Amino acid sequence: MGTTTNKYVVVSADCHGGANIDGYKPYLEKRFHGAFEDWKAGFENPYADNKGPDADRNWDSTRRLREMESEGVVAEVVFPNTIPPFFPKVSLMNQPPAANEGDLEMRWAGLQAHNRWLVDFCNDAPGRRAGIIQVMLHDVEASVEEIQWARNQGLTGGVLLPGAPPGSGVPPLYAPEYEPIWDVCSDFEMPITHHSGSAVPDMGPYPAAPMMFLLEVTWWAHRTLWHLIYSGVMERHPHLQFVFTEQGTAWIPEEITRLDYYHGRLAGTRGAGGSQEAKFGAGAVGQLSLKPSEYWARQCSLGSSFIRRHEVELREAVGVDRIMWGSDFPHLEGCWPFSREHLRLAFSGLPEDEVRKMVGENAQRIYGFDWNLLEELADEYGPSVEDVNTPLDAADIPEDSLRCPAFAAAKFMDK
Repeated sequence: MGTTTNKYVVVSADCHGGANIDGYKPYLEKRFHGAFEDWKAGFENPYADNKGPDADRNWDSTRRLREMESEGVVAEVVFPNTIPPFFPKVSLMNQPPAANEGDLEMRWAGLQAHNRWLVDFCNDAPGRRAGIIQVMLHDVEASVEEIQWARNQGLTGGVLLPGAPPGSGVPPLYAPEYEPIWDVCSDFEMPITHHSGSAVPDMGPYPAAPMMFLLEVTWWAHRTLWHLIYSGVMERHPHLQFVFTEQGTAWIPEEITRLDYYHGRLAGTRGAGGSQEAKFGAGAVGQLSLKPSEYWARQCSLGSSFIRRHEVELREAVGVDRIMWGSDFPHLEGCWPFSREHLRLAFSGLPEDEVRKMVGENAQRIYGFDWNLLEELADEYGPSVEDVNTPLDAADIPEDSLRCPAFAAAKFMDK
């Protein structure tokens, strides 16, 4: 990829957006308008960043572009954030009802309303926003039709793969029922992204439940990697790209090593031929032509939200081509509005070509941004190579940035 600027082209591979409550109504089928008004009358928004004078960061395109440009960010991958019609909380979280009860028809209509809003939102900044559509695993056929619709609408972000946690009422992600989804995404070269949150089962109404969620949320998301590998999805669809977003970065080297180790044991190698383990693994391993690490290198990437410096040090083990920086805008734990400082914190002293890949070029490869346009914008708004190469001392970390784990770790925990 040619570079014609002394600035970095910075793309956030993890941003969030959505319409406000009333903003979704024009995108709903009219037959749901009455039910929408009833739902709205009893709905109470539980999220601080979706309320108040700054909530419009989620949907005000002009404000959003202005604030992100001030951060040096010229493009974004847009995950959902606000609550779609008929949902009690954001759709990135697992929630009842199960597949065989409740208001699933209305919730599907709510997700479709978000997808249609997303088309207009991305069209407000052509070539700069990769909108990720939402689907529901409860209806594979409808999801396939929605994916085809999204492709025809020019959305380049691909598909947000929901979790299928125990108790959700849908088959696990390694079940063959989802093959039509993998097929259509592969045919249309639409990436599949799995964001942390929706794979976590109900933790129960206990005082410790929020802490259990925090401790386990990324692990439940990580499961998707081995579910997709060992069910043969990546084997059958070698060109399909998968992204694991806001799940950390440092877990990959150890996890890939573990998966390769089990691959050897379950394949009957490592002296385990004829063992009980080999019998357990025969149905899965026998269909694979590669080791898990090879599928990772061929088909997987990370949306590395507010990546920590010690995670960057593992970039060769993860794959420099596999890491995509993200600011998590406008989530309160994100590194904005200190993205310039975070880029220094994470990437100072690194080879320029590696930094270019991690802050922008890798996201271009996966999500298909208009690179010529982004280079022009970077000339005006982007951070310079020299600026990013200037280390950020712990003493210079802004106090207001400490809500972001990356800054907090650098100031207090990495000493």
